[in-house]
Amino acid sequence: MRDCLFLVADKNMEGMLKGFFSREAFHRTLGCGPFSFDIRQDMVVAHGQNDPGLYTRANEFLQPYASTYRHAVVIVDAEWDGSPGADAISRRLEEHLVNAGWLDDSGCAVVITPELENWVWQDSPHVCSALGFEGAYAALRAALETKGFWQPNEPKPGRPKEAVEWVLRQSRKGRSSSIYQQLAAKVTARGCTDASFQTLRDALIRWFPLAE
Repeated sequence: MRDCLFLVADKNMEGMLKGFFSREAFHRTLGCGPFSFDIRQDMVVAHGQNDPGLYTRANEFLQPYASTYRHAVVIVDAEWDGSPGADAISRRLEEHLVNAGWLDDSGCAVVITPELENWVWQDSPHVCSALGFEGAYAALRAALETKGFWQPNEPKPGRPKEAVEWVLRQSRKGRSSSIYQQLAAKVTARGCTDASFQTLRDALIRWFPLAE
């Protein structure tokens, strides 16, 4: 049995997790015990399905792996055309996990509100570098506030994806999964305060506790 399967909606999510799990002793930044991860075996990308497809058909992608994985994680965005909202998505994904064979607490649904780019925004020079912004993070935030993407006193942009796309346009840099991989390989996990990331982190801590 392998430790954990990760089912994600698109290449950008794949890049984010690939970057994070490529770190040496990545489990230490999560506060959990070590577990095995091989990008070639333990990651499934629902090509052509994206978030709505996983909402309706995640169990179909999961079922072939139920006999070979102790745990499974499904990660989707909350915002897409026709979305029923984060809570409803989470409940549906949990049903898919149970139907596919991960009972009790052996599976985890991670719904990012509003979308993956919410994991990008944290006070780090690596964010500026990955997005091609020449300047400090404070200057990047100030520019986004001026353009209305970031409200004063808020911890993150209200429209995180649009904020990323605006910065990339200014730096004439195309959006690709490599940007997410670069970011996740360098920024600290402790700096990500997003609730969905904490859901993922908490599940991994439960499943792979630190040795006493």
